[in-house]
Parts: sequence; C-alpha cells; structure tokens
Amino acid sequence: MPKMKTRKAVIARFRVTGTGKLKRMRPGRRHMLTKKSAKRKRSLGKSRLVDEGQVKMYKNMMGV
Repeated sequence: MPKMKTRKAVIARFRVTGTGKLKRMRPGRRHMLTKKSAKRKRSLGKSRLVDEGQVKMYKNMMGV
C-alpha cells in the first residue's frame, strides 16, 4: 500500500494545538484594507479554532 500524501495547502493554513485542536487565521486581511474599519481589521488578525465538524477531515488531509 502506498504512503498517504499530505495536502500541503492544508498544512500551510492550519496548526495543531497541544490539545489536538486546529487553529486557523481568519480570511480577509490581505487587501482592500482602507474600506474596512480598524475594529474589523483587529478582529481579522486574531486566530480562531476550526469548527468541530471539519476537524476530522482536515486532520486526515494533514496526515495527523
């Protein structure tokens, strides 16, 4: 049986925490920042956890 290839795009987007949860950054902070409020830009800079329904799928893609 061949080795399972990890999805490099998924590894670049997510980090596994010490408790096994997946951490992600919020999208929307790359361009067109002048029309977004300072409060919105601050909140986009903070990381969030991946939803529980998708953790299994992304971990499988990561090979974890």
